[in-house]
Amino acid sequence: MNPMNKQKVAVYRQEHFNAAHRLYNPSWSDQQNNAVFGKCNNPSFHGHNYELVVKVSGYPHPDTGYVMDMKVLSDLIHREVLDRFDHKNLNLDTVEFQNLNPTAEHIAMVIYGLLRPHIDPAMEVQVRLYETPRNFVEYPA
Repeated sequence: MNPMNKQKVAVYRQEHFNAAHRLYNPSWSDQQNNAVFGKCNNPSFHGHNYELVVKVSGYPHPDTGYVMDMKVLSDLIHREVLDRFDHKNLNLDTVEFQNLNPTAEHIAMVIYGLLRPHIDPAMEVQVRLYETPRNFVEYPA
């Protein structure tokens, strides 16, 4: 066995999608929603150009040298995330956010849940989601 295959490596795939949402808690008054969520509570919704970075960590396969084939990872992200969320209203057009406030934190957690079952359990997976160039979340933390 190649001694290089005993060293853990992280690979990253970056993708982009656009989506609209509204941050709103239906059990709160309009005043409380406005106080907590501000402009993000706009009843007409608002949108973001999300940048998604998926990190997969593991040991390179002895035959290929890959932690994970990046084309396979890209296809997975397109199928499970982009096809589902890109150019959608997260509140109205997706089952994932019908009863879940689509905060960046929740979106990252949902994306992780969509991807994780399709990636070798021996590998670690992390989702980083940029809502703006200066605001991003990571899951798991």
